[in-house]
Amino acid sequence: MSGGSAKPKRGRAAPAALRYEHRGRRSAEERAKKRDWSGCGFFLLMILAAVALVVPLAMAEESWGGRVWGEVAPGWPGGAYVFAVTVGAVVPLALAAFITPLTRMKWKASKVRSLAWAAAALPGFAACWLLSLVILETTRPRRRRHWDSECYSRGHSCWVHEHYPWIWAVGLLATLVTAALLIVALVKFTDRKAPPAT
Repeated sequence: MSGGSAKPKRGRAAPAALRYEHRGRRSAEERAKKRDWSGCGFFLLMILAAVALVVPLAMAEESWGGRVWGEVAPGWPGGAYVFAVTVGAVVPLALAAFITPLTRMKWKASKVRSLAWAAAALPGFAACWLLSLVILETTRPRRRRHWDSECYSRGHSCWVHEHYPWIWAVGLLATLVTAALLIVALVKFTDRKAPPAT
């Protein structure tokens, strides 16, 4: 006779493949949650940046935007059209000064250098901000009912279009010519740096 009760059998451990699959699912879910949070944070940061850009721009346009075309542009050497050429030519230069340092940023490789390149892009950003203020001041409201006495006051958009009707074309042409010259210079510089073909 066999005395004593039989020992309970231990359950078999899950195969290694199932354990890894479970861990893989959990890590995939955690990564997905992190991506969602990072996406929300980036979206919120973009909204704050847009507000920080638009609000001061509107305040600056309200305070001294009309003085640019009412006082500075007519007193510029050569007049308002030469001022428009100057503004249009500076636009591609400011964009290049803003974008070029940002393309050198490599956050994973070096955070310190990336922050330094971001700081180097700030002057270009400030120039683009000022230029956008100058250009927006020449844009008339779409609807004529908004062309009120303030719009026709000295230095504001309707006044600018009355006194300098081709100001937009002159500025746009200067921007295109300068951008084309920058592209040609960049192509020549790239060809010079390229190793000779063997």
